[in-house]
Amino acid sequence: MIEQYDISLAVATDAAAIAALSRDTIEHGLPWCWTALRVARSIRDRSTNVVVARHPRALLGFAIMKYEEDEAHLLLLAVQPHQRRKGIGSALLGWLETTVGVAGIGTVRLETRARNLEARHFYRRHGFVEGGVQEGYYQGLEDALEMRKDLRRRG
Repeated sequence: MIEQYDISLAVATDAAAIAALSRDTIEHGLPWCWTALRVARSIRDRSTNVVVARHPRALLGFAIMKYEEDEAHLLLLAVQPHQRRKGIGSALLGWLETTVGVAGIGTVRLETRARNLEARHFYRRHGFVEGGVQEGYYQGLEDALEMRKDLRRRG
């Protein structure tokens, strides 16, 4: 059991591990889109934060957040299956929400598979509100549920 980990910005050498975790935990059953090359582009993109939770010997999880003018878009968030329910996903999300607040952005949006009840519960627990459904959002194969969080509302 890994009890200590650090959260930091990803570096180029993290791209392959992030892409593999995305492929195995987020993109399973879909054609692979978040390849190491695409992740590396996100790491270099000044309007995107790619953060990782790492133990000295392993990448435990990651998140990718794109900053837009009025809102931030959480593109991906994943934690290694054997490391879930240990606060790692919450810590990654908290790190990003703090950064969004510093940037003066008040809203975070995301999409998750409509049938992914575990993800929907996780995001609701963190203050996200479910919105509309985008039919066929995932490469025409699966619907997405839109979720939003207003960071200006605390309570």
